[in-house]
Amino acid sequence: MSGSESARPALRERASVGPRAITLDLDDTLWPMLPVLKHAERELSDWLARHAPATAARLDPDTRVALRQAVIADHPQRAHDVGFLRHELLRRALTAAGDNPALADSAFQVFYEARQQVQLYDDVIPMLERWSARVPLVALTNGNADLDRIGLAKYFTGIVSAHEIGCAKPDARAFHAACQLAGAAPAETLHVGDDLRLDVEGARAAGLQALWLLRPDIAERHPERALTAPSVASLVEIDLALFSGA
Repeated sequence: MSGSESARPALRERASVGPRAITLDLDDTLWPMLPVLKHAERELSDWLARHAPATAARLDPDTRVALRQAVIADHPQRAHDVGFLRHELLRRALTAAGDNPALADSAFQVFYEARQQVQLYDDVIPMLERWSARVPLVALTNGNADLDRIGLAKYFTGIVSAHEIGCAKPDARAFHAACQLAGAAPAETLHVGDDLRLDVEGARAAGLQALWLLRPDIAERHPERALTAPSVASLVEIDLALFSGA
């Protein structure tokens, strides 16, 4: 039995009541994140090669990992803020290479702009249009996607980002902030996301309903995940259970 098939009884049970609000993860839920990151890293590397070649020559993957770990160790209270971590990583890399650390602002902006250039999954726009006409939708993310730049803000009541509220999923405070923004109690709210621990287990621990969205492209890269827990493969599958009679 596939993960989607084993998830269908739970979907049918939820459909008998229906959520009063839906919170949605973004990366790997509404768009695949790996190609976005690869593109953003290429744009950043090209920019550094032109404007800070010494840094570009030194900033290999191992160095990035080491710098990120060092930044987190020095600023544990900001470990949830991916934008700060990357900006500080770039500042330290520029300094270590003898380049102007003030270039970190521009370098970060190059990465940030490229990070917003996402390719939505095919079901996203139809389902957001359908769902937003029925219940409040709130984006809940540990990342720094900009819904205005991406063109999805009109479908959402709002967005709860880890860097803005000072905590990240699976912290219950993140989920409760999203529920408050949606105007619904946790028990009346359905959270949908791609990460079993951060999204599904975190949401349920915070008192929300939750569904694990395991997109086929993600499942193909990580086949072991499909064996972990029941999942659904698309927003359409969720829609058929929740709103097929609407």
